[in-house]
Amino acid sequence: MSLVGLALSVYALHVETTKESNKNYKAFCDFGASISCSKVFTSKYGKGFGLIAPIFGQHSSLNQPNSIYGIIFYCIQICLAFHHTLKITRIVLAMSLLSCIGSFYLAFVLTFVLHDFCLVCVSTYIVNAVVSFLNFKRM
Repeated sequence: MSLVGLALSVYALHVETTKESNKNYKAFCDFGASISCSKVFTSKYGKGFGLIAPIFGQHSSLNQPNSIYGIIFYCIQICLAFHHTLKITRIVLAMSLLSCIGSFYLAFVLTFVLHDFCLVCVSTYIVNAVVSFLNFKRM
């Protein structure tokens, strides 16, 4: 399941970087004014979860696209999936639960702040929930 999340994160990064360099770019996930992943990815919430820039500044090295954080998260999940110690299992479970908290926050922003629907985002939220469930079962 983490491979699906990794693919979604890579696609999100592609859409964001392409949209920033070409304003006329239309992503496959852009269906209309209120169903647009590129609108979400290029919003202020698309980098550092909209939280890093106000705290550390717009040009902070921590203010990266959310998809970068997703790529890192899924890569760690994939690498640690092959280790079956209790300590590693607790770490991947904690990380996946943290990803669900981030998903709830971003879903709130998507719905109530941006008033948009992002197919890639919602798919990622579902992947995060499934990864958490699988890690919980593994525990």
